[in-house]
Amino acid sequence: MKKYTKKVFIKTLGCQMNVRDSEVIAGLLTANGYQLTADPIEADVILLNTCAVRQHAEEKVWSEIGRLAKRRRKIASSLEGAPRNDGNNKPLIGVVGCMAQNYKEKIFERSADVDFVVGPSDIGKIPGIIESLTGKKGQTTESGKSSIFERKIWETDGEARPEQIYHTGFFQDKEHAYVVISEGCSNFCSYCVVPYVRGPIRHRSQVDILREIKGAIDQGISKFTLLGQNVNAYEYEGIDFAGLLKLVNGLEGLKEFSFITSHPKDTSVDLFRAMAEACKLKKYLHLPVQSGSDRILKAMNRGYSREHYLQLVDKYRKLLKPALLSTDIIVGFPSEEEGDFQDTYDLLKDVGFDSAYIFKYSVRPGTAAAAMQDDVPQAEKERRHGIILQLQKEISKKVKSKKEEGKSTS
Repeated sequence: MKKYTKKVFIKTLGCQMNVRDSEVIAGLLTANGYQLTADPIEADVILLNTCAVRQHAEEKVWSEIGRLAKRRRKIASSLEGAPRNDGNNKPLIGVVGCMAQNYKEKIFERSADVDFVVGPSDIGKIPGIIESLTGKKGQTTESGKSSIFERKIWETDGEARPEQIYHTGFFQDKEHAYVVISEGCSNFCSYCVVPYVRGPIRHRSQVDILREIKGAIDQGISKFTLLGQNVNAYEYEGIDFAGLLKLVNGLEGLKEFSFITSHPKDTSVDLFRAMAEACKLKKYLHLPVQSGSDRILKAMNRGYSREHYLQLVDKYRKLLKPALLSTDIIVGFPSEEEGDFQDTYDLLKDVGFDSAYIFKYSVRPGTAAAAMQDDVPQAEKERRHGIILQLQKEISKKVKSKKEEGKSTS
């Protein structure tokens, strides 16, 4: 009898870190004999790699689970009385990532159709979990029934990932690869759930990082993005982030690289100099400001002032030419008044970012801001969001036009 190969569908929501995590999971599963599929209908296992940073991201996951569960019940109904030895079982549904860590076993209370829950630090256990739930190699129990769904599993207690999970050699894109240089975050911005779902910051060895990049280069990949919740806080055995940039820049076969995301409190002129000296590094900096109001920045626990941020921007643009700059902004943070909003508006106008990601504040359970009164009405959040969004569209258009004029006259 032909051996049945179980198929896995992975849907990724959220940031670039989640994109890389999904690749890591895919690499582990393919190494264990699973086949990836782009069609959830034909999948034996469906994985949702989730984001918990914003409420909207979570709502998308719950909706997706509902759709998948409905489809699964339809499949189960069509299989009533059908032979169970062809691998055509009801698909398992697994929730992994930040939302899994945040809600843990409570996810089963919200949806009984979820079979397993795995936090970011435990993704290396996913192949074993699937095997445990399906029965070894898809075999049936003595009663002739599949062991699928006989129990639920959640793994959310891991503190650190084993290094080997990054070295399966699996990359979705054949030209560009994401490489994690640090996991977790220790900033505890008052609105952010990341330290609670990904743990404190942990830096990977520069030796392991370079080994991973070299392995990708051997596959023909030549462009890379270094990832971390706060990349410029990197430090391992005397090598800081600027030192790591120099090491990566020197790799033979690497054509271009970049990094995200930086935190203003850990950004310095030394970093800008290192960026200027690294010939293969894209001259691009994503530097989230979040607010232009000193009062709100303090309430957010961001660790810098408006003036300090503006000084960084000025030094960055003087040392790197041309230099792209983008940012993140949150409107409607608790206690944000019209004056605070105007400060943000003015900062956006004064800096002239190439692009900006603009969000409406939403309460994240467990964060310090969750204890604050969410006193900005939703309608006002919508209004402020629309105003800032429109301003940035106008700025981006002007910046692009100015750069195109510069190219035509050079």
